[in-house]
Amino acid sequence: MRAVPLLIALCACAAEPGAGTGAETPAGARPVTPPEVAVRPYDLHVPGGYDGSRPFPLVVLLHGYGASGTLQEAYFNLTRVADSAGFLCATPDGTLDSTGKRFWNATDACCDFAGTGVDDVAYVRAIIDDVSQRYSVDPKRVYLVGHSNGGFLSHRLACELSGRIAAIVSLAGAQASDVGRCQPAQPVAVLQVHGDLDSVIRYGGGRLGTKSYPSASDTVAAWAMLNGCDAVPTDAGVLNVEPNIPGDETRVERHGGCRAGGAAELWTIRGGAHIPWLVPGWGGLVWGFLAAHPKP
Repeated sequence: MRAVPLLIALCACAAEPGAGTGAETPAGARPVTPPEVAVRPYDLHVPGGYDGSRPFPLVVLLHGYGASGTLQEAYFNLTRVADSAGFLCATPDGTLDSTGKRFWNATDACCDFAGTGVDDVAYVRAIIDDVSQRYSVDPKRVYLVGHSNGGFLSHRLACELSGRIAAIVSLAGAQASDVGRCQPAQPVAVLQVHGDLDSVIRYGGGRLGTKSYPSASDTVAAWAMLNGCDAVPTDAGVLNVEPNIPGDETRVERHGGCRAGGAAELWTIRGGAHIPWLVPGWGGLVWGFLAAHPKP
């Protein structure tokens, strides 16, 4: 992993050796980070097979409340998959709150509890821009993966950056309670994974403080509507996601008929908690969904 600084307005940063120019940067130009972003570092894992000769997918991993990019990567272990499958993986950190816990300003329910208004949409957009200027990134294969607070932010980013984001995977996150606030310009493929015994972000919906969040099924149903999918999902089988629960405990439900580039899928971990144990192949399952859903 290497730390990459995002610098404030108009501070130019030379591209690293072998980096691609990016779709929005003319050949030979020095990459400049967006003016909205103050100094905030992020880690970037570059797979061993990267040589700049072809565009690679980019995955941005968003941690849960109180965690960090490093801790989330240790839990999800995506960089091992990145090396075998061939994608760049960025692991940023949220902002520290007054209690010393890192958070993302995702929806009204989660998790800017002090009302700081930090613009994490601009921050993640800047990460995508910065990596795309330093390395050769396939603009049709930019993905988000988030847990809990990071899952909430993944949903928000899919709403607000739909032209940039091809697909998201959210574990124990949720959409905004008012789906009318989500107006994506393009379809986005969405996978929601949620334990039905989650006592932190409840599977059936709930409240954080005074603000509510929707259930896992309502979150996916909202995306089915936004992506032009069939309203009623179909049973798509079972998976083994949680090794401490006997059998193939995870039910897969999928909305069909989506517009090109769209998907809406729910994996229910029956008996799963907020931080479930995950099978060693979890990263491969996540990548399998993302890889199957590039932008058309």
